[in-house]
Amino acid sequence: MSVKAVLFDCDGVLVDSEPMTFLALQEDLAAHGLDLTIPQMEALFLGGTLERVQRVANDMGAGLGPGWCEAFYARLYAMLRDRAELMPGVESLLDRLDAAGIAYAVGSNGRRAKMQASLGRHPALWARLQDRLFSGQDLGCPKPAPDLYLTAAAFLGVAPADCVVVEDSGPGRRRRKRPGCAALAMRRRAIPRRCGRPGPRSSPIWPRCPD
Repeated sequence: MSVKAVLFDCDGVLVDSEPMTFLALQEDLAAHGLDLTIPQMEALFLGGTLERVQRVANDMGAGLGPGWCEAFYARLYAMLRDRAELMPGVESLLDRLDAAGIAYAVGSNGRRAKMQASLGRHPALWARLQDRLFSGQDLGCPKPAPDLYLTAAAFLGVAPADCVVVEDSGPGRRRRKRPGCAALAMRRRAIPRRCGRPGPRSSPIWPRCPD
């Protein structure tokens, strides 16, 4: 295929936000009586929205109230603004795409405010991406619906068949199959298994070819 655009997920692809998010969520859910391991949380929540997290957690007995999402978002955004680091190689990758004349955009289930909190910590990257961010929540089309990446591709003026999607979560990869984009699936090192216990940092491993 002739690649004319690359569509990136944000969390776990551009920014190393997932470990701190899962650890904060684990601690919060435990305070509401729901004790889950990190592997359980990954299986239940990875790639979804926080609103879905609340629904599933409440079905499991957590009892999260009406204002829980906004309160958690406020704490999370503060952490991201303070500590979110870029995945290794992101800026040099965008340099190579620019040099090759390949367009790019970001499609995330997270709100634009979340992307601003994490990506905005890195002013040079934020300047490159701020006008190319698409939020599944803000647009009303979260994963695994294909509309998010279809919208991003249309913004770039590129047919979906000429796009490659870079994702690290199952819902995102399922989403890309319907609009006809190829995908690069990133593998991640383990998220720390217990709240408050150090563990290895996430690190992307970029496959050489789309599947």
